[in-house]
Amino acid sequence: MLIKIPRYNEPLASEITPREIAISRRSFLQGMAASSLAASGWAGSAMATESSTRQRLPAQRNAKYSATDKPTAYSDATTYNNFYEFGTDKGDPALYAGSLKPRPWTLRVDGEVKKPLTLDLDTLLKLAPLEERLYRLRCVEGWSMAIPWIGFPLAELIRKVEPTGNAKYVEFTTLADRAQMPGVRSRVLEWPYTEGLRIDEANHPLTLLTLGMYGQVLPNQNGAPVRIIVPWKYGFKSAKSIVRIRFTEVQPRTSWNLAAPDEYGFYSNVNPDVDHPRWSQASERRIGEDGFFTKKRKTLMFNGYPEVASLYSGMDLRKFY
Repeated sequence: MLIKIPRYNEPLASEITPREIAISRRSFLQGMAASSLAASGWAGSAMATESSTRQRLPAQRNAKYSATDKPTAYSDATTYNNFYEFGTDKGDPALYAGSLKPRPWTLRVDGEVKKPLTLDLDTLLKLAPLEERLYRLRCVEGWSMAIPWIGFPLAELIRKVEPTGNAKYVEFTTLADRAQMPGVRSRVLEWPYTEGLRIDEANHPLTLLTLGMYGQVLPNQNGAPVRIIVPWKYGFKSAKSIVRIRFTEVQPRTSWNLAAPDEYGFYSNVNPDVDHPRWSQASERRIGEDGFFTKKRKTLMFNGYPEVASLYSGMDLRKFY
C-alpha cells in the first residue's frame, strides 16, 4: 500500500475544512458583515459594509495610483483570506483573528540604516499623509480582488531612516505569537513569517505601507495593524501584522521560498507566462463575480501595473520568478 507523505508546505488532511463547512462559515460571516454600517466612498460603490467599532481613517484618494476596477465587496474582502497564522482555510482568519491584539503595537525599523526607529501605532499613523488607493490583489492560487487600501508610500519611511550604502534589500518580519495566533502552532511554515523586497522595489511609489482599508483601520484578518501591499506581486509577498522592517545587504530568506523554492521565488511578480507548478497563472477568478462557470479574467503582466517593468530591465523573469 502506498502512503502519501504531504509536502512540507501542504496542510495535513485533518487541518483542511470540508468545502460545505467552509461555504456555510463564509455565508455566516458575510451575513454578520452585512448587518453593520454601510461604508462611504469606494466602499459604498462596492456595496460594502464595515464595523462600527473600528477607527475611521480619513485619507485623500490618490487617483494616480488607483485601478479603475469595481471594488470587491467588503464582506468578501474580509471573509476570504490567506493568513496562515490563523489557519489554512480561507474562512479561518475571519473566524479566529479576534484573538489578535493590534494595540499596543511596536514596529522596529533597523539594520543597515543611519537612523533606526521604534514606532508605536499612533506615531506611525502620523508619519506621513494617508492616501486611499484602489489596488488589485492577485493571489498565486488564481483568485483576485480590488480593495481600497489606506496608507502611505513605504518610501516615506525609508527616507526617514536613511539607509546606508550597504542596504540592498528590505526584510519584513511578522508577529508570531502562539497565544494570539493559533496557526503558529502548526508546521505549515517556519515562523515568524518573513518576506522581502529589493530596496528599489520597496522605494517604488506603488509600494504601500498599509494601515487601513475601506475607510477604517485594518481588520485583524486582513493584517492589522500594519502590513505591506506590493500590488504587482502575488499576494503572499504583502506581509501582514509586521513587527520589524530590517534593511540588509544580502537577500532575505522568505517563508514560502524556504518552504517550496521550486514553487515560490523571491520576486513572485504576477506573470501570466510563468505558471506555478500546480496551477496556470494565465487567468484568474475575481472574488464576488458569482458562478463557478463565470468566464475567468485574463491575468495581466505585473497585475496591470506596467510602470514597474523598468525595475526588471534585462532580467530573465522565468529564471527570476
